[in-house]
Amino acid sequence: MEDVSGQGMEILMEFKNWSGSVRVTPASFVQPDTVDEVRDIVRASKCIRAVGAGHSFSPVAATSGTLLNLDRLSGIVSADRESSRVRFRGGTRLRDIPALLEPYGLALANQGDINAQSLAGAVSTGTHGTGLQFTGFAGMVTGVTIVNASGELVDVADSDPNFPFYVVHLGLLGILVEIEIQCVPAFDIIAVEEQLPLAEIEETFVDRAKVTDHVEFFWFPHSEHVLLKSNTRVPGGADAPAELSGAPFRSRFARTLSEEVIDNGGLRVALEAGSRFPKVVPTINRIATKIASGRTYRGPAHEVFVSPRRVRFNEMEYAVPAENGIAAFTEIRTMIDGGDWRISFPIEVRIAGADTVPLSTAYGRDSTYIAVHRFVRDPYKEYFTAVEEILARHGGRPHWGKIHSRSSKYLESAYPLLGQFRDLVETTDPEGRFGTPYLDRIFLGKSRPAVS
Repeated sequence: MEDVSGQGMEILMEFKNWSGSVRVTPASFVQPDTVDEVRDIVRASKCIRAVGAGHSFSPVAATSGTLLNLDRLSGIVSADRESSRVRFRGGTRLRDIPALLEPYGLALANQGDINAQSLAGAVSTGTHGTGLQFTGFAGMVTGVTIVNASGELVDVADSDPNFPFYVVHLGLLGILVEIEIQCVPAFDIIAVEEQLPLAEIEETFVDRAKVTDHVEFFWFPHSEHVLLKSNTRVPGGADAPAELSGAPFRSRFARTLSEEVIDNGGLRVALEAGSRFPKVVPTINRIATKIASGRTYRGPAHEVFVSPRRVRFNEMEYAVPAENGIAAFTEIRTMIDGGDWRISFPIEVRIAGADTVPLSTAYGRDSTYIAVHRFVRDPYKEYFTAVEEILARHGGRPHWGKIHSRSSKYLESAYPLLGQFRDLVETTDPEGRFGTPYLDRIFLGKSRPAVS
């Protein structure tokens, strides 16, 4: 939150997301200390949205009503060692979860490369990592406790027929105050980062994903190589597979040098130069691919999954059927190569397993994720629109927390159970307490006036 004006004793606070692309001044900003306070706040609010770290690039959390933050409702509620199910408070930040799980010898089964988000935000927007044998957060949830539009506290177990709708729900069914996650025994990851010819990875990516636990690649546009990241899971304390036995544990110094100096520092220099002098982008990208590759190391899973993001950007990401992923990527690459754009930010391609959560991007199908970015100082609309048209033709589903321009009609075709979700929203929140003009437009095909 940012102080934008003050008159007398009243201070108006502006909310802006991480990239600065979404800005709104809510009527009030509240941080409850207890669940009972959450219930009281919901009852007293005409329109209310929950916000965590503000890492969504879409205006999913923006409201002119009450903006509620759960940072003070953090930590573990309970842990079942036998089942490895752990119940967290909704405001728990992902970055805090490894230390919370350490006494139980547990870890998250999978996660993305950013850990600033609140668990409630990561779950309700469908945050994911990579790995064909693993799901995103949506597939790890086994129970939730929610404050509904009437201010009632409702436990929803995975045996409830409507449970899947309460996982990825963008806050439209209420405030997630507790989330139960299916965790796994703690494990290490051996990471191999290498530069490969673009043509080779286009031909072999899906096959690699079938035999490697976690695989993803980054293509710097205007270059002929990619940075491939292949991660192999190893039980904590266990020996590595023979072919990876020489992988060293990264020291804190090595990790800082790699992530902060080379990755973030180097990327910032490259993006600043490319923004000012677009003609040099192809040369910079070819150099960047070489500098960022050629590492093998081992570490606790959460340290390898996560990479600090100091350079701000805007992002759009779609999930397409896994079998369509490389074809969609190749079409995007061809468009960039044949156009006038000079794109300095790499395109990220990941792949993950199907789940059974209706509003998850991976609902009912293994999915390839294609994410495009632009440096925060560079215009993105024209580029994103052109990429979006390609991804839509390949059956793409937009990530809820990232930029997209899809209509409610398109989303109905992309998410088969969206109509049932809409009915549940209208039944549980008939007055639209958790709605916003943006969410009503993409889900209902109409807008509602802003709360005064």
